[in-house]
Amino acid sequence: MADRVVLFVDYQNVYMAARQAFDPSPRAIPHWEGQVDPLVLGQLLVTRSPFDRALTGVRMYRGLPDSTKDPKGYGACMRQIATWSRPEEVQVVARPLRYPYGWPSTRQEAKGIDVSIAVDFVLMAARGDYDVGILMSADTDLKPALEAVVSLGAARVEVAAWSSQYGHSRRLAIKGRACGATGSMTLNIDLYKTLGTTPCLDQSWDHQSWLSPDAHVT
Repeated sequence: MADRVVLFVDYQNVYMAARQAFDPSPRAIPHWEGQVDPLVLGQLLVTRSPFDRALTGVRMYRGLPDSTKDPKGYGACMRQIATWSRPEEVQVVARPLRYPYGWPSTRQEAKGIDVSIAVDFVLMAARGDYDVGILMSADTDLKPALEAVVSLGAARVEVAAWSSQYGHSRRLAIKGRACGATGSMTLNIDLYKTLGTTPCLDQSWDHQSWLSPDAHVT
């Protein structure tokens, strides 16, 4: 039986990392470069795995602009969420952005995204909702969630990150844990912009996994 895979995506982190990894001047490229199709990304990671797997879910985590303070940003965000959510495999978790004193001179902040990812990653593993959890983020605040799932022995834990000729985005790691499988490959596959059908960047990824002590590798 194929292992059930759920991909957890820290959207803003992944978006910014893609821009930095695939262009030497990320501030000079259009804002839509770096966008990905969640389902295509999840299918990519599953189909390129050497193991028998089936993608059962992709969870996108992102901030939600305030409809009053930033109606344009709110509208764009809602259109993006609607597009992401069309496939039944994709679920979006959106948390309100925090607007500090001095906004808009001071940028709004995403709060609670890492906590939401960490809680879902651990809780879903404990409930047996997935056999393999892939986390795509470079936020080191999420390392305890990886360690918790490994300690529970409830699922296989893996991480993914962008890689290109311009460099590699930072990848999460668990100190003192041997890797169950590692890989780095360049994939000439079109990941489409979330709000359109224009091919985005030819992208590659570094994919690493850790096994719990009792995990079985097929």
